[in-house]
Formats: sequence, C-alpha cells, structure tokens
Amino acid sequence: MKSLLLSAALSALTGMTMAQAQEPAAAEQETKVNVMENDPFLWLEEVEGEDALNWVREQNDRSLKVLEGHPAFKPMFDEAMAIFTSDDRVPSVALRGGYAYNFWRDETHVRGLYRRMAADAYLEGGDEWEVLMDLDQIAEAEDENWVFGGLQCLAPDYNRCMVTLSRGGSDAAVEREYDLSTKSFVEGGFELPEAKSSVAWLDADTLLVGTDFGEGSLTDSGYPRITKIWKRGTPISDAKQVYEVPQKDIWAYPISFYDGEKYRGGVFHGETFYDYNWILFFDEADAVRLPLPKKASVTGYAKGDFIIELKEPWEFEGETFDTASVVALSEDLKEASLIIEPSREVAVQSVASSDDELVITLLDDIQGRMVRYKKRFGKWRGRDISLPEGGVVGLRTMDPKTGAVIATFEDPITPDTFYYIEKREPVEIRQSPAFFDPEGMVVQRFEATSSDGTKIPYTVTALQSTLDAGPAPTVQYGYGGFEISILPTYGATAGKLWVKRGGVYVTANIRGGGEYGPAWHQAGLKGKRQIIYDDFYAVSEDLIARGITSSDKLGILGGSNGGLLMGVSMTQRPDLYTGVGIGVPLLDMLRYHKLLAGASWVGEYGDPDNPEERPFLEKISPYQNVKSDTDYPRPFFFTSTKDDRVHPGHARKMARLMEEYGYDFLYYENIEGGHGAAANLEQAARRQALQYSYFAGELGLMPYADAEATEE
Repeated sequence: MKSLLLSAALSALTGMTMAQAQEPAAAEQETKVNVMENDPFLWLEEVEGEDALNWVREQNDRSLKVLEGHPAFKPMFDEAMAIFTSDDRVPSVALRGGYAYNFWRDETHVRGLYRRMAADAYLEGGDEWEVLMDLDQIAEAEDENWVFGGLQCLAPDYNRCMVTLSRGGSDAAVEREYDLSTKSFVEGGFELPEAKSSVAWLDADTLLVGTDFGEGSLTDSGYPRITKIWKRGTPISDAKQVYEVPQKDIWAYPISFYDGEKYRGGVFHGETFYDYNWILFFDEADAVRLPLPKKASVTGYAKGDFIIELKEPWEFEGETFDTASVVALSEDLKEASLIIEPSREVAVQSVASSDDELVITLLDDIQGRMVRYKKRFGKWRGRDISLPEGGVVGLRTMDPKTGAVIATFEDPITPDTFYYIEKREPVEIRQSPAFFDPEGMVVQRFEATSSDGTKIPYTVTALQSTLDAGPAPTVQYGYGGFEISILPTYGATAGKLWVKRGGVYVTANIRGGGEYGPAWHQAGLKGKRQIIYDDFYAVSEDLIARGITSSDKLGILGGSNGGLLMGVSMTQRPDLYTGVGIGVPLLDMLRYHKLLAGASWVGEYGDPDNPEERPFLEKISPYQNVKSDTDYPRPFFFTSTKDDRVHPGHARKMARLMEEYGYDFLYYENIEGGHGAAANLEQAARRQALQYSYFAGELGLMPYADAEATEE
C-alpha cells in the first residue's frame, strides 16, 4: 500500500522514464528540510541519547501495534520459532583433533551451548554431546548479556581457546581464555576488555594481539592499528609492539598459520577495504611483506605453500597470473604456481586447507562445484568431488590434520544434505528437516537485461498455483556489494512464512556481488554504483513483464549494504514498489564515513570528502534524496541500538525526515542484537515475523485486520 499523508499530495513519479526518476526537475528538488547542507536530525546519531531513545520507543510502540496486530504475525512468529528452535536441526560442526565441535541454541539454551562429541560418533548419527561451555549459565553467574562470538583454539590439541563474548551482540567484545578440558575460564589467563580486538596464537604462552591499547592505537575506522606480542603472565601494557599501520588505514589484524608443528605469525594490514599488505614475522625483529599485489588475499597454508586468491593480475618472476586465480606461493617466497584460473562463468566461492590438501568450492554460473587438490611433483592438481548438481554447495568444515570434509547441498525448496568426504566420494551422513511441504512449489531461474545490456540472473520460488493465478505478492531480495554472493539456498522461513501462503520470493544476482568473481563486484564500485541499482530495477521490471507480479504487489527487502539498496530503490523508483523492507541500513551516504566503522567502506562507496567522488554520493544518498512531494511506498525500517557496525542513526534520521514530511512509515529498533538485529533466537523469530507480516499487509497477501490501525 502506498500512503502519503499530506493534505495536498503532488503528482507521483509513476510513469516517468528511468532518467526522469533519477534526475527530477529543479522545482521537484525543493524540500522543506535541507539535509544536504544543514542536518537538523543529528541528535538521532547519539545512540544512547535520551531524546533519541524516547523517539525510538515512540516509533516502536506505534509500529508494533500495526505489525503485531496483523493476523499473520502470531502464526508467523510461532512458525519461525519452531524453525529456529527445532531439535531436528542438523548440528553443523567443526572437525578437529578427533572431535566434532558444535555451537547450539534452542528454547532452553537461549544464549547457547558449546559442545562436542567424538567425530566418529557424529558421523554415525550420534546425539550424545559433551557440554564444554554453557553461555546461559555464564551470563547468569556474571550478570551479563553475553552473546557468543566464536573462539580460536590452540593446535594441535585444541583445548586452550580464546573466546569472544559481546554484550548484546555488538562487534566490540571481550576476549577470554578458556580451557575446554576443565570446562572453565583459565585463572590468570589471557583476557582483553571490551574492544574490537583480534588475537592469534603463536604458542601456548604467546599471543599476537590487536586491540585498543589506548589513545592513538585505533584507526579512523575504529579498528586496531598496532600489533603486539603478549607473553603469558605479563600485563598487556608490557606487550612488545611488532607492527603498526597509519591511522588513516583501515586495520591491522594479527594472523597466524599452523604448519602441523608450529605457528608462523603475521599481520593482515588493510590499507583500504580492498587493498592489503600481508606481513610475516620470520622472527620478532624481521617483518617481511609477501610480494603480492594489493588486491590479493592469503586464504590458507598447505604443504609448504601460502594459498593466494587474486582480485587483480599479478606479475611474479616473469609469469602473469590473472584476476580471480588461486595461486600457491612457496614458503621462501621465491616460487609461485597456478592452482586454478576461473573463467567468466566460474568464480571461486571458498578455499580451505589442511596440512597437505586444499578444497575449493566454485560457482559455475551460480551452481555449486567442489574440487579437492593435492600437490604432486611440485604442482597442485585437482579432481572434482562428486556432489549433486544444480544447487548450492557449501563447505562446512575441513579437518586441519586429515583433510576430511563435511559439505552440504541444497536448493530453495530442498533442505541441505550433509556429506562426509575423506577423499573424493561423498557419503551422506545427515539430512536437515523440511520445515515446509514443497509439494506444488517450483524454483525457476530467469534473466533480466540491465541498462547496459548485461544479463542479470535471478531465482523465483513460488507455488505453481500462485504463478498460474497471475500477478502475485512478491518479495525481491537483493544485496549488491562487497563481493558477497547471494545464492538460492534453502529458505526455511521464506518458504514457510511467505511462499506457502501464496507469496513469491525472488533472489537477485546483481552486480556488486561475487557470483561471477571480482569483475562482477568491481563493475559497481564507487561512482559506477548506479549499475547495481539498474540491475535491481531490471529484475523488478522483468518480473512484472513476465506477469509474475505487478508494481502494486511488489516488495523489496535488504539489509546493511542491501538496506542502502532499498533506500536508493525507494527514492529513485517509488513507482516500481509497494513495500520496502530496509534493514540495518546505510542511508546517509554523506556522513557514513564519520559513523562507527563507516570509514572502512570508502573503498566500496567512495569518499564524501573527495570533491571528485562526492557528487555521485549526493545523487544516490537516500537520506538526502527524500522529497517532500512524492508518493513513496510505506517503508519498514528495522535496526538495532547495539549495532556498532552500521550506525542506527541512518535508519533513525531517514524515518524522522519522512515523519517531518508527513509520510507514513513503520519503524522498529531492537535495543540489542548487533548488526544482525537479533541477539537470540526469539528476537530472530520476531524479526522474521515482523518482516513478513509487513509485506503481507502492504502487498495484499493478507489484509490488515484493523484497517484504521494502518492509517495512524
């Protein structure tokens, strides 16, 4: 439903050409509030400010009456909770040291259990777990809202671990040493206070540490810029500095590689989000930069080689390796050899290594493949693993010693099947439950033609009867950034909450992602970004042209960078959409680099302080392009107070500006939850129910029970 609560609404953009929608006439650019030059809503950037939180609570109360009052909300919430807390879920594991390790949350264990069983028992379908860490008990005993953020364990026995715990799900977290054998924190062990820290083991008594060491120790993006060696039993203030990077750079993360006998330490230095230096310590006094191009990543170490993934060409010792190749660099840094050189249709999805093997997953025209590599006669040679075709392949874990792999295969209506692979032949070990009946459902792939003629794939999931009936309520999901691939995986909540009720769900493989490798991503960087949005609109228009949906039944959904995509889509093409779900978004692209981790993303979006890059950001920034006289869809903003990655001020300010202009909107801010906007399974289920009940009401899948409530 489109709603504009102004006494005299002016003409909408409906019917305009793309160029007209993107470049409105000068008269139409007049607004009541000039946020381009003088932002009156900066007070909403004060995350815990009293006035800001009072406004948030008012919007939450108002919006939840509408969303939770929808007749679909309660059943959708119950269905989402049943999915997220089901005891039939397959526990995904990490294989190491003869054990299968798993982190598990359910209704009883809201914060989660870290547990293990013998690997053989897991592979045989066992369900008797040894609990190593009970996060609910720890949180209660310490009176803390702990959210588990993972752990790093010391090879080769993996009993000593550095555990990451955050308050409410924020990126800033504490690091504490834990002994899995005694199931307790190590008394007097390594411990770091709350910060955006990073640690790497060097041996049982030594860590490489990047953290907030005090004034001047963080980059402008808020990440560590100094790396130190910390010895057990000494205060962190006595740790020896071994590396530092300029404050204007993005980060300096400590790293280490285990070769089966010992660790080799180093630093992952991000000059920008995409330009890196990889540093190795041959001893504490000798830091050596790997001879790699800036756009390259070290993704593993095996058989005496560093495994390199290239994002740009690399000339080394008279040989040129092309963009998107995976290359082996010898430990002495003198020889390099090609492992794989993908084609335009084939992109590297992930690389994993054991002591002497590699496993690489590939996207072959967005369909999954997996290849195992062994080094023979000085060359890495690969053979395909015989997994099913036509869906998404995932590498869940690789045993760092044996090279054994657990992989999955899935598609939008087929839950993931787990396979154990010792060499090449997969053995099915577990099958995830089907959370909805796929009877009558179909998955179809189409291509849209973007503004420059490029074909943009997208996947449609729906009941055949829904498609046969004509234009249907449709949710189109997109992301389009940071080389993140959006794959047609099993959609438990989308299938159960939306498709089975007669909705259509669409995933769009627009540029900015990694579906076709680095070039697909780099096509939309900085000032070239409009092509990403054109790709998204092309998919929408193709859906309408095929009769799958219509503009009055088409909604769009995205979060984080995808939230930016939603904001741009709403302000550039309000004629095209009737529902817009804007999650944990970037929306003020003229100030994003001044908020939290925003400065680290200048390599993706461009620099608002650069006079050559600012004009494009002014053109696309959603916050600055909200007009006072346009018929916008009623959007649903959702974010989190505890999100310390993308500032909640983005969503707050754009919603407040719409309020200033008299537009209707819905807004929900979770007081905790971090960048995922949910700190536990109940909050995650609630967000899903709010999201789909919103689309059900806006797109007419199920009307609102109380029509008056929607027009408050």
